[in-house]
Amino acid sequence: MPRNPRYANRNARNTLRKRIASLGLPCHLCGQPIDYSLPAGDPYAFELDELIPLAYFADADKPAAAINPNNVAPAHRICNEKRGKKLVNNVTVRGMNIKRSVDW
Repeated sequence: MPRNPRYANRNARNTLRKRIASLGLPCHLCGQPIDYSLPAGDPYAFELDELIPLAYFADADKPAAAINPNNVAPAHRICNEKRGKKLVNNVTVRGMNIKRSVDW
């Protein structure tokens, strides 16, 4: 099984995750607030979402894309799961058209 590129540089990913969480921004997919205190696995917990999904990158470029601050934004777990690997302009979450709530 291929190694998850998000963890090729685990320390950099965790640092970026903490930095994004510290901003307290809403979900970039649905625009609703995120409760950053929720445990991982909760449908409304914070996840670090890649704006351009890693599936669109060549294998060699995936680890860098996973830790690029210009390619990530906060999202609810459920919104991120519903989006999958689709580009932001091509998906609906909770019946709403997705519009980025933050201009990175």
